[in-house]
Amino acid sequence: MKRITWWPQAWLGLTFNWGVLLGYAAATGSLSWTAALLYASGIFWTLGYDTIYAVQDLEDDALAGVKSSARKLGDRAQYGVAAFYAASFVLAVAAAWMGNLGALFLPLAALFAVHLSRQAAALRLDDPAGALKLFKSNTLAGLVLFLALVAGLWKPETRF
Repeated sequence: MKRITWWPQAWLGLTFNWGVLLGYAAATGSLSWTAALLYASGIFWTLGYDTIYAVQDLEDDALAGVKSSARKLGDRAQYGVAAFYAASFVLAVAAAWMGNLGALFLPLAALFAVHLSRQAAALRLDDPAGALKLFKSNTLAGLVLFLALVAGLWKPETRF
């Protein structure tokens, strides 16, 4: 896709996150807006973290004549990543709301948002090693989002 479009990271997001739809359908027997919103959240998250990853390859991609979101965004890559991550967070919260998750989802989701926003703020085009470190920190971001979703499943019963 790097030879066809400036947004190969979007194609990566569409394919990497397909498991959200498959897993949801396998678990529930159908699809819903909850699944679609979580899928879209994953697509934007992938756009963000893979744009960070592409910062490492800016020079090589330019020499090879291939495209990437990092090359397209250029000096605005930091803002693009922040926007992708903001969309991911909003869509994840919308999915949680549509899925009727409990209140414990929100504090952990806030940690997810803080983690992503710190990545975007720290991104520097002239620091490929730093970009790799930021990219790898998405393992922790994924764990936090997973824990938020699981915690949101717990809804204590109120008995009087």
